[in-house]
Amino acid sequence: MTRPLLLSGGRVIDPRRGFDQPADVLIQDGKIAAVKAGLGAPDGADVRDVRGHVVAPGLVDVHVHLREPGNEDVETIATGARAAAAGGFSAVCAMPNTDPVTDNQAAVGFIVRQSARAGLTRVYPIGAISVGQRGERLSEFGEMVGAGAVAVSDDGRPVVSSHLMRTALEYARTFEIPVADHCEEPTLASGGVMHEGLVSTRLGLKGIPAAAEEIMVQRDILLAELTGGHVHLCHVSTRGSVELIRRAKQQGIRVTAEVTPHHLTLTDQACETYDTHAKMSPPLREAADIAALRQGLKEGVIDCVASDHAPHAYDAKEAAFDDAPFGIIGLETAFGVVHTELVLNGGLTLPELIARMSSAPAAAFRLPGGTLQPGAVADVVVLDTTTRWSVDPATLRSKSRNTPFAGRTLTGRAALTLVGGTIVHELEAAPGR
Repeated sequence: MTRPLLLSGGRVIDPRRGFDQPADVLIQDGKIAAVKAGLGAPDGADVRDVRGHVVAPGLVDVHVHLREPGNEDVETIATGARAAAAGGFSAVCAMPNTDPVTDNQAAVGFIVRQSARAGLTRVYPIGAISVGQRGERLSEFGEMVGAGAVAVSDDGRPVVSSHLMRTALEYARTFEIPVADHCEEPTLASGGVMHEGLVSTRLGLKGIPAAAEEIMVQRDILLAELTGGHVHLCHVSTRGSVELIRRAKQQGIRVTAEVTPHHLTLTDQACETYDTHAKMSPPLREAADIAALRQGLKEGVIDCVASDHAPHAYDAKEAAFDDAPFGIIGLETAFGVVHTELVLNGGLTLPELIARMSSAPAAAFRLPGGTLQPGAVADVVVLDTTTRWSVDPATLRSKSRNTPFAGRTLTGRAALTLVGGTIVHELEAAPGR
């Protein structure tokens, strides 16, 4: 049995309960035992003075790529979980585009076992919608859910067949899991490497129009309405998508959505120097899209922030822009980027940001955590919201270094991350040391 842990004197923010005030948090036997000002420490407790810091539910990321099995040279479940813990995440959901694809009970079970072996951040597998992600026939959802899958997705590949997407939404209803879709109409996006606009024209690069995303967003919304299923829209990037989701929610359609830190903060102008660290899918869009995404996040039209952590090897990203793979890493910078750009610079309050990175994603995917309610699992993050730090790729815990935020000065990071009451990440200057 582990020693009780008392987090003393911090600002406690629990968005699910609307709780935001100075308090102590007592953790016993892997659960939240009490949240109250002036709590005494039980005999033998480990007491951490967290005055000046924020205590919140552990962050939850519903969209990461951990590359295991198949590409362990760029990331493993263990290294990804370590990076997640350093970013303040107590839970992440692993996308199925591994090699082989996570499309069956055995593959899901492998990820569950590797996560348990790592003993760090919780890793919840997402199973593939279709066998081999080929978009032809459904995977066996029931067996994957039984093995531990919490959602299904063919992320990286849109579900082109509307019939298959309809069937997936109907089938997923049986298990009360979301169907997460990468919204992109492939014939419109074919060959595109960045957002279609003035910048792509100037650079001579083939663009991907906003309509390629919006067509599939609208289709998925219509199919969710038809089936009563829960569709989750991955990495929303355009102002048109935000408006479509707003209308769908007003009509009571079961749709949730996520946005990434990079789509909230970077425009297609980041591609000006042919920097492949700015090449991502969906592509970086325009300033008006960023404004709409930020407003949608604040209103809850977009439910949550997700990193879309996508590690790649150095030499792959050093290729010509047309040839380089899409994607960046993001687990260790996600909170700092959004806190710096949206909270400190205006747009979101800190409780709103914590809600979008903890309680809302946990609710969207029906995961434990996301609250400091007594009796809840003790997945907790202690956030240092004042310290400035510079993003140095060489010091990141991920195996990969592909970030557009290298050299950026951010404010705010995780000082302590706890999973089930156990400390899985601690900054060297963490509180109470």
